[in-house]
Amino acid sequence: MSNSRAQELANTYLERNDPTGWFEALYAEASGDVGKIPWADLAPNPNLVSLLNSFLPSYMVKETLLIGCGLGDDAEELARRGFDVTAFDISPEAIRWARRRHPDTKVGYQVADLFNLPEEWQRAFTFVIESYTLQSLTPNLLEIGIEAVARTVEENGYLLVIARGREEQQIIEGPPWPLTKNEIYYFRDLGLRMIQFDDLMDNETPSVRRFRALFKRL
Repeated sequence: MSNSRAQELANTYLERNDPTGWFEALYAEASGDVGKIPWADLAPNPNLVSLLNSFLPSYMVKETLLIGCGLGDDAEELARRGFDVTAFDISPEAIRWARRRHPDTKVGYQVADLFNLPEEWQRAFTFVIESYTLQSLTPNLLEIGIEAVARTVEENGYLLVIARGREEQQIIEGPPWPLTKNEIYYFRDLGLRMIQFDDLMDNETPSVRRFRALFKRL
């Protein structure tokens, strides 16, 4: 399944006024074929791994939240390093798939909606990772999504954001909808201090521009 199929499903659900329903449709249609999930690499995100290696050892954090966990590769890498991980996805099929792939997991996999998170998750996590979820939201939902992510970070907690990047003037047709620097900077208006920002080119063919930003709640 190519990214064009994901775009087709996304457009179908947008027409139904259901901007996130296409995730479950995509995972269900894949029927266990990883090759039909465009973003499933079956390996942890290298931009997450390199930051963990250089900056954030597991002893610095307690409760960790992974947003939009997909098939669980990032969640399992965090758990392997000793993080106490809650990982969620809006797609029940994605969560079932992740659990099947990792039957002995220590990760707490859950089905949840970014726009309707459990009340007990508010300001509850020392480390929150948002990787590629915000870029999958239609532009009219992005600000609401950013605010929902920010609300999960506890006092003195960290937030890591990894997303495709673009310039302000670039015209885009998603999904995905790459973020601008100013869109990522919005987290600073929500009580988070940016302590690192990287503008990266992934080692892919063709290469993909990524933004990686690390914040800490004041």
